[in-house]
Amino acid sequence: MNFKRISMITVLAAAQVSMAFPAAAESPDITAPALNSQSALQSPVEGQSQQSGEQQTDLQQAEETSATPKETPSDSVEGTISDPNAEPSASNEQQEDTQNDPSDNEVSENEEGSPSGDKPEVSTSEFSANELVLMMNSNVMYHNGKKYKAGQPMAVKQGVSYVAIRAMVERAGLKLSYDNKTKETIILKDGNELRFTTGSSHYKVNGQVRPMKGPAYQSSNVFMVPLTAITQALDIPYQVNQSEKKVILDLSGMGSNDNGEQPSGNNGGGTGSEVPNIPNLGPNDLILMMNSNKMYQNGKAYTAGQPMAVKNGVSYVAIRSLVDRVGLKLTYDGKTKETIIIRGNDELRFKTNSSVYTVNGVRKSMKGPAYQSNNTFMVPLTSITQALDISYRVDQPNKRVILSLSSKPVASFTVQPGEILAGQTTVTYKTNAYSPTGLAIVDEHWEGREEIFDEPGVHTVSYSVQDSSGEWSDPYILSIQVSAPNTPPVAMFETDKQEYKIGEKITYINMSYDNDPGDELTYKWENNDQAFFTAGTHKVLLIVTDKHGATSSYEKIINVTSEVLYTRDQFNQLFTGIGDKYTFDGAAVPTWKLMPITRSSEPYLLIRSNSPETVYQEGIVYREVGNASTRFMIHHLNATGKNMKMYVVATNINTMTARLTTEYTGLGGPINIPTATGKAAVQRYLESMQSADAFKTISLAPGESRIILQDLSSQTLKNQQVLSMFADLYSDSPIRYDVIMIDEAKDPIQKLPYLKLHPSDGVHNRGTYPDSTRIIESYDLVGNTPTRLALGDKTNDPNLEGYDGINGSYQSNAGNFGVLYKIKLHRVAPNTLITLNPRGGKYMGAMMVNGNIIQTPNTSGGAVSAPNEAAVLYRTGNYEQTVEILFTAAPGSSLPINILLQPLPQLKN
Repeated sequence: MNFKRISMITVLAAAQVSMAFPAAAESPDITAPALNSQSALQSPVEGQSQQSGEQQTDLQQAEETSATPKETPSDSVEGTISDPNAEPSASNEQQEDTQNDPSDNEVSENEEGSPSGDKPEVSTSEFSANELVLMMNSNVMYHNGKKYKAGQPMAVKQGVSYVAIRAMVERAGLKLSYDNKTKETIILKDGNELRFTTGSSHYKVNGQVRPMKGPAYQSSNVFMVPLTAITQALDIPYQVNQSEKKVILDLSGMGSNDNGEQPSGNNGGGTGSEVPNIPNLGPNDLILMMNSNKMYQNGKAYTAGQPMAVKNGVSYVAIRSLVDRVGLKLTYDGKTKETIIIRGNDELRFKTNSSVYTVNGVRKSMKGPAYQSNNTFMVPLTSITQALDISYRVDQPNKRVILSLSSKPVASFTVQPGEILAGQTTVTYKTNAYSPTGLAIVDEHWEGREEIFDEPGVHTVSYSVQDSSGEWSDPYILSIQVSAPNTPPVAMFETDKQEYKIGEKITYINMSYDNDPGDELTYKWENNDQAFFTAGTHKVLLIVTDKHGATSSYEKIINVTSEVLYTRDQFNQLFTGIGDKYTFDGAAVPTWKLMPITRSSEPYLLIRSNSPETVYQEGIVYREVGNASTRFMIHHLNATGKNMKMYVVATNINTMTARLTTEYTGLGGPINIPTATGKAAVQRYLESMQSADAFKTISLAPGESRIILQDLSSQTLKNQQVLSMFADLYSDSPIRYDVIMIDEAKDPIQKLPYLKLHPSDGVHNRGTYPDSTRIIESYDLVGNTPTRLALGDKTNDPNLEGYDGINGSYQSNAGNFGVLYKIKLHRVAPNTLITLNPRGGKYMGAMMVNGNIIQTPNTSGGAVSAPNEAAVLYRTGNYEQTVEILFTAAPGSSLPINILLQPLPQLKN
């Protein structure tokens, strides 16, 4: 029988219909002992709403919200085709919560056959035998052509539809009884037994504890239970006739198991002959049949929403079916569009079409992407078993997978910090406990637990929990290594002399130590200048800290005489470390003589993708066709408000196979400091030039598109983070390149044809520029007088000219970012200092000087600032030398810069 999905409004209307029976059926002999001539049901108890663990029927779908998806939330309507990439729909829960509850006023019941003479509102010929018809927006119902009026309306509490249990029993032909010992109300039908307890969100079906969508309760002395608890357990199908405002329960179909994942077998839940007989099977183990929607647990057969499927070698299961059988909680986050599994403190989050999921906040890869099939959310089986440590075995001959589950509660815990010191460390215990059957954890037991362990050595701690059925978990035992107490370090240093001249270099000798083996020390110096330039005494302080935070300090007095050895400028030029920066008077630099040079270029096509620099929505930020040698300079900031990724997609636009080689690359970021990402990208780009081992060649078939530059696409770009990249490529035929920013969960190849081409932001530069490798050579003797080489200033170093690859407009490459400068100074005078001096603002980058990569400045130096700071690149010795420099401007920094050459001061003894 096919049943249509029903809307939330339909169910809320149906919720107003009462389930009743003739007064003659109210006789107390059917139930347990009476209280005050009423049904022997317990007094109402306030219970907490809880989701049902069973597969949803149509009625449940209406009751559910997006926080409790079926297989996965969906906007699809039966008979339509869903976009495979559509996100799950948002919740209707708020709408349902605002509906008015039915009136609490008592309604009198009429005798069977309606002796009051009321004329039936619906023709009795319309009803099939043994159908129970509930009229919407009315207290009227019909059974076998007779009209009845409800004694207690169906109620909706916290999104759950409740029905008076006696009304359901009378009309469905069930038997009702009461167990005084266990205080349980019992329904019996053809050997099946359902047991309910007031205030409890769990009930028993043939002895198996199952969750209900909400707790049983009593209203006006009538015992109320979730309707789906009965329809599911007894397989009562139903359909909704919206046009005639009625809900029809097919009582003759009880046990047919037509709808959802329900126990199958004899009489709606018996073991049946089809249940496999497997040796050494645990009482709660779950059997999944390959290429089938059949599952078996506790001797009963169940039907999943979709068969277990294999796609590209990956086994997929319907997430709802597995969650229900394993005893987990399923919910949905409408803001992040994630389906969530919860077990104790463990949380798993999945997204449609993403092969990445999070386990307790940590991103992990799955063997394949989650997807929807017929509105059923499918995920790789191993993503759940691995994350939740569920062991399983594969029975290949019988085509089944057996998950080892236990009904016992499970306890575990971790301790922090990682290193525990006797008598000093306060230990933090983080517990994780859950019941595989969904029962509440009500008690715990510890042995050996201490907040502070007094003695070093191995300490054994065990933790156990008890569930609401009284069953205890196996103890979880952890051996905790407690180390001996920490001793503080000892700070100490010496200097190579006791007295110094002004400007004389001081050598500091660190003699600090720690008696604890393997202890890591950090050092903080105060006033430890390489030289002092005023006479008198100078205090130098050293503070030493070990990894546990214990500290020690030592102070020494440095005596400086009035005799001058070097001025500050002389000292800085002679002794500032390579890559370090120093301060000088940069105002005179523009008056220095320009270095005589020759300039030429190599045919390297530059694709500069830097505008819009700040990206507010996904799309294509640059597109160009490149042939032969092609260089990328990419620099973008994510301002979309969500996690994104950047890709370069190469497409072969030829009729023949194309070969594409990635030669040199360098990636910076993702972080939120643009200058730092640019510096890192340049440094790694230069490092890749020191080895050709990283060259990688691929072949592209005609029309084929493929993601290249995997270092770029492997990074998740969070909101307000920046990525910078340089890459040199070579192709044997024209290739179209697309630089895109897109949601991290989306497939860039699939989405490429539909992505928007972004316009430039009008501030930053982008473009395609030929001849982007610039060769600068000097053949004259330089360095014997102050000389400068200006780069990126447009006047002495002309901008490359090109065009915008998207709109074709003329572009001038301001700053010449992306240009690789090969500088060769054939004759550099002896004792020459070579430095980098920014002229446009702050600069953070790197250069290669005579094969050595020099940071400008070194990591601890921050940035070099214009115009009065310089970073040391090189010093020649006592002989004339050739100096070769590789330079490319770091994205995020300011241009122009000057490379300065000047004579070194004379060394003094």
